Amino acid sequence: MAEGTALLHDSSTSPRADALLLLAHALHREREWIVAHGDATPSGEEAQAFERLSAARSRGVPVAYLLGSAGFYGREFLVDENVLVPRPETEHLVAEAIAFIGNRPLRVFDVGTGSGAIACTIASETHATVHGTDISSSAVAIANENARRLGVADRCRFYVGDLTEPVRAQRFDLIVANLPYVPTAEIPSKPDPITYEPREALDGGPDGLSLYRRLLTELPAFLAANAMVLLEAAPPIIERLCDLTRNSLPHFTIAVCNDYAGLPRYIKAKGPDGLLGSQSPSIGLGPGRVE
Repeated sequence: MAEGTALLHDSSTSPRADALLLLAHALHREREWIVAHGDATPSGEEAQAFERLSAARSRGVPVAYLLGSAGFYGREFLVDENVLVPRPETEHLVAEAIAFIGNRPLRVFDVGTGSGAIACTIASETHATVHGTDISSSAVAIANENARRLGVADRCRFYVGDLTEPVRAQRFDLIVANLPYVPTAEIPSKPDPITYEPREALDGGPDGLSLYRRLLTELPAFLAANAMVLLEAAPPIIERLCDLTRNSLPHFTIAVCNDYAGLPRYIKAKGPDGLLGSQSPSIGLGPGRVE
């Protein structure tokens, strides 16, 4: 643990926590066991495995890729270099979706599903049927495997294709999207862990909104009556995304909602006669909340 923590000191914001996770993985033990057995001696093979993992982490490889999984909303999801690592901030968007669905068997569309973390969590927590699309066939394969492992494959349907193309002529009660939103010029360079994630899952074009601009043009044709739309993005571009959403959905009530850090993180747009109870357009740019 001491050697691993020292090795990761300059490359990780949480070197001891990372070392503990990697050591637990190398030893095939729970973290609690390691804490309780500090005097145990790893085998030579286990020590070498830990050294390889620590070296890769010191180069910036995300812990989730080294472990092959990431935690999200109380569940473990398979991940690899073909999908974005699920972020804690996205749990707010998921909680909003779950609150909206309640006990109703609604139809949900997850645009740019990646690992399927959003789609599978919604299906696990509700009676909804969730359709997800992704331009990457490798990502869709991972999403299908996560749905199978979590026991929701019968209510999660994933398609390979660009944005809405695979679900033409369908309508949904809830549409969620966590599309690439990092402006091209702001994508960091190595050894930043973000650079190990697929560029197509990060690059949002010159202003970070290229894909959202396309999606919002298509979105109205896919919305059922009283539908809700949830769109995640970075705080610096939220207000511009809000403007795009207002232009695309002029009769929706729109609000910006915050993440764990109190930063604006996602757009909530609700159709007339819905939970927000307004027939006329209304833009709220103050702090949001999760019901």
